[in-house]
Amino acid sequence: MMAFYLSRLVEIFPFFLKGLWMTTKIAFISLIICTLIGFVLGVIRASNNVWLKRIVGVYVAFARGTPFVVQIFIVFFVFPEWGIQLEAFPAALLAMAIMGSAFVCEIVAGGINSIPKGQWEASASSGLTKIQQLRLVIIPQSMKVIIPPLVGQYVLLIKDTSVVSVIGVTELTRVGWITVVRIPEGLMVFALVGVLYFSISYPLILLSNYLERRMTV
Repeated sequence: MMAFYLSRLVEIFPFFLKGLWMTTKIAFISLIICTLIGFVLGVIRASNNVWLKRIVGVYVAFARGTPFVVQIFIVFFVFPEWGIQLEAFPAALLAMAIMGSAFVCEIVAGGINSIPKGQWEASASSGLTKIQQLRLVIIPQSMKVIIPPLVGQYVLLIKDTSVVSVIGVTELTRVGWITVVRIPEGLMVFALVGVLYFSISYPLILLSNYLERRMTV
């Protein structure tokens, strides 16, 4: 019986590859979006503008303090009641961007705050504007603090793509659930799902470890 299940799994393996491609696509696009938004929010979070910091703080607290599945349900089921109708794929991207940008924001804000105030004062005395100070002095120095945890966060975000299956996106986890109905050997099916997730996460884990060692040196 096990050999029969294994042969069936081999037959439908292309279906898993399609799920892997969907997972990779969601992860790649959402990582770009949440990185861009997160960097902007992180700069605001590290600024001296009290009101903007509080607004961003509320956003970050909500995104980090609520389950990701709840955020997906809000985007997919609640937003349409407000006139914002989204298909499953863009809804998944938006939910990933909301959640991921909050974590990226805190990483970026922590990196900027780690730079001594003397660097701000020195760059200001050189006649640089605030934006020039950030772009030319502060951000380049803070990257050694930002990059290792940022890459680590990317790994977590890739694994969080499994949650978007609850709104019907046929990514890797949903492919596993569909397959289990046909092949009632859950361990075999989800072992394959785990291996495929590992195949896209492990290179980032190695990159994170390398960058952490490199930045420490």
